[in-house]
Amino acid sequence: MAKPPGARLNILVLNQISANGLKRLPAERYNIGKDIAAPDAVLVRSADMHALDIAASVQAIARAGAGTNNIPVAAMSARGVPVFNAPGANANAVKELVLTGMLLAARNIAPALRFVGGLDPAMADMEKAVEDGKKNFAGFELAGHTLGIVGLGKVGCLVADAAIKLGMNVLGYDPDITVDAAWSLPAQVKKAASVEDVLKNADFVTLHVPLVAATRDLVNADKLKLMRPGAVLLNFSREGVVSHSAVLTALDAKKLGGYVCDFPSAALNHHAGVIALPHLGASTREAEENCAIMVAEQLRDYLEHGNVVNAVNFPAVTMARESAYRLAIANANVPNMLGQISTAMAQAGLNIHNMVNKSRGDMAYTLVDVESPVSEVVLEHLRAIDGVLAVRYLPDSGV
Repeated sequence: MAKPPGARLNILVLNQISANGLKRLPAERYNIGKDIAAPDAVLVRSADMHALDIAASVQAIARAGAGTNNIPVAAMSARGVPVFNAPGANANAVKELVLTGMLLAARNIAPALRFVGGLDPAMADMEKAVEDGKKNFAGFELAGHTLGIVGLGKVGCLVADAAIKLGMNVLGYDPDITVDAAWSLPAQVKKAASVEDVLKNADFVTLHVPLVAATRDLVNADKLKLMRPGAVLLNFSREGVVSHSAVLTALDAKKLGGYVCDFPSAALNHHAGVIALPHLGASTREAEENCAIMVAEQLRDYLEHGNVVNAVNFPAVTMARESAYRLAIANANVPNMLGQISTAMAQAGLNIHNMVNKSRGDMAYTLVDVESPVSEVVLEHLRAIDGVLAVRYLPDSGV
């Protein structure tokens, strides 16, 4: 049974979330904590939720970041629970780290630091040792070299823009580029025909794709053979999109010039050709705050008004409030669902003021504003329709 209007909603927090993000969930309306038994929603960053017993009371999960591999999305979809994320909120932080990675590789910064760190500060001829040793770390400049980008979302577009401003040539590939991304992509970016095209023609290749079945081991032994001798591969997307064994083989054969990633592992650690960072992509104050603010606002809009923005498993649906009585219904995307829902409302004497229905894959979602209160009997009737996954009643006395 739904909570009475005005009752505080319980938000379970599984990681440290920026205080400025949590402020978007006002205390008079929300009870937020790490030890909540029956949460209405969950806020999470990196905590692995796959092994958790997610309470039946949970109506939404919000991830303060872009990836949702730590959340059982399919299981939540089956329950009619949206999983929100914050695409683009950490894009600038990742962009800056990609540039850092290119510079680290091009100027041999990591081995140079190790060399200096190994010098004895008490030695009498340190200056001579430095001068003698520096020749081993001579690098090259980024300007004039080609950067290949696989994945032209928010991060990829920002990386492309920054690389062009550094004097690099940029080659990009993304078969699913969005209209917004296409508009923000610099005109100087040359379009590649395939991932293979990028690998063959770039001195640096940076990956910005989600980890799904189609991208697992996207860069494998066969793909690495296509790369220019000495080229540098950068992976700040997800660990599984690159085969570690293939990378190590290519490095040992001097086919690959270097591998820069955000995912240390036992296999990669201490290899001279690898620069592995401890998952720093979104680890800036600004990125953490941006992600927290974005998902908190999305979560509140969903819990209070049913609007869906940036859910990875639901269609985007927003509708301005024109009635105090709103229903939010998640259901399987099968024929005649909308007809059954409308019929049930009509039989209950509910007059529909406004309605929006959209689908995404197997999921459909409907917002309905009606002109009179909805009883618990009607809600149970709607929930009993075969294929309906979740029904939420969202009365708002402020309309």
